[in-house]
Amino acid sequence: MAGKSGRRGSTRRQALAGIGAAVAAGIAADGARAQGADNWLQDLFGGKTANAAPNPDGARKAEALNDLRPNATPFRSEEMIQALEDAIQRYQAFAAKGGWPLIPGTRMIRPEDDDERMPILRRRLAMGGELRSRREAQSFSYDGDLETAVRRFQESNGLRASGRVDKPTLVALNIPIQARVVQLQTNLQRLRDLMQQRPEDRYVLVNVAAFQLEAVERGEVQQRHRTIVGKPERQSPEVKATIRALNFFPYWRVPDSVSTLDLIPRLQKDASYLAKEKIRVLSGSFVGPELDAAAIDWNTALAAQIKFRQDPGPQNALGLMRIDMPNSEGVYMHDTPMKPLFAQRGRAFSAGCVRVQDVFKLGEWIARYEMGWDKPGRAEDVIAGGNPLDLTLTRPVPVYFTYITAWAEPDGSVQFRPDLYGRDGHRDLVAGRERDENDGPAPPQTLAP
Repeated sequence: MAGKSGRRGSTRRQALAGIGAAVAAGIAADGARAQGADNWLQDLFGGKTANAAPNPDGARKAEALNDLRPNATPFRSEEMIQALEDAIQRYQAFAAKGGWPLIPGTRMIRPEDDDERMPILRRRLAMGGELRSRREAQSFSYDGDLETAVRRFQESNGLRASGRVDKPTLVALNIPIQARVVQLQTNLQRLRDLMQQRPEDRYVLVNVAAFQLEAVERGEVQQRHRTIVGKPERQSPEVKATIRALNFFPYWRVPDSVSTLDLIPRLQKDASYLAKEKIRVLSGSFVGPELDAAAIDWNTALAAQIKFRQDPGPQNALGLMRIDMPNSEGVYMHDTPMKPLFAQRGRAFSAGCVRVQDVFKLGEWIARYEMGWDKPGRAEDVIAGGNPLDLTLTRPVPVYFTYITAWAEPDGSVQFRPDLYGRDGHRDLVAGRERDENDGPAPPQTLAP
């Protein structure tokens, strides 16, 4: 065991050293960018994250996310359908009795506050199952039990678990129970649609609305991963496809939509961006002859006539691995150099594709039954080698991009997520999440699929 561990540590050091040399060679002219790349490299194999800055003043540490489903039951299962049907019955019974109370006002309620709305808040959280103690129901004080209940509600609604009843929390608390019933029924149909065909022995399911992915084998979830999905204006679609290959050190062939909406407008302001990001300009197709970018008038350039292709490497928008899943929507899953974004609770930052946290681990699960891929660490070995590799799967894996905004766990707990794309058909459910200073920095304006 000790010898094997030593070899693995050596492999990691060699990988970091090799990739670090490539980074230094490619971006030495930009000191700030080089510093960002160094931080990303530390995060590559599970080291210190890029946003883990020293905290000499003792400020509150970043919130630990608790946003992945906690058990081995997959979304595509009769257990989840039964749990959701039971939740609908409970919510319909609440609705028949008049529903839960609305909390008036817009002022934030903080721990240790005294507030005349506290008895209403207690009643609302008790009806939802978050407040499990009925002691001092008429108290105006914000005690520890109530704070725990507020955090529990925030986590079950995809909100930042601050313990403060802030504006997003008030909005979620005041969604009418009739709207919640409709939301639960809508998502029950989505689960039933997923179950129309018999679940495969192995598959990957991405729940875009919940920013998470599950890898399922023989009816049990074996891995879960956080994801980054499309912005509301660049939505990740609902799609069924098949994973056919893993691409290590991929090129990024910039889609025409990204070229038109993002890249060309940027080049009109800063033509040096291509060189900094190692993006080549090609004539007519992604395998066409390379053009001299300095000779192009970006004010008149058209994406239909030229193509952009980014070289492999740490600067590449796809990171170091792409999961190939041909489909009519042109979307796929991939690594990312923007790993600190996984620490945010709301993760709608992409142009429609899905970025996966710990994507090498997912890749190894996908390729588990391929020759030579039956042992952990195979993906690290490929990265350490530094050579491009396209692994075509002899056992392709189905993949689903779904949109499930409400579900119930087998233990009876009910989960809601903001209707990020407005697909639930009810105005009270549409996401209106506002950024908080504790969410971390807003993502930089970089190109990404």
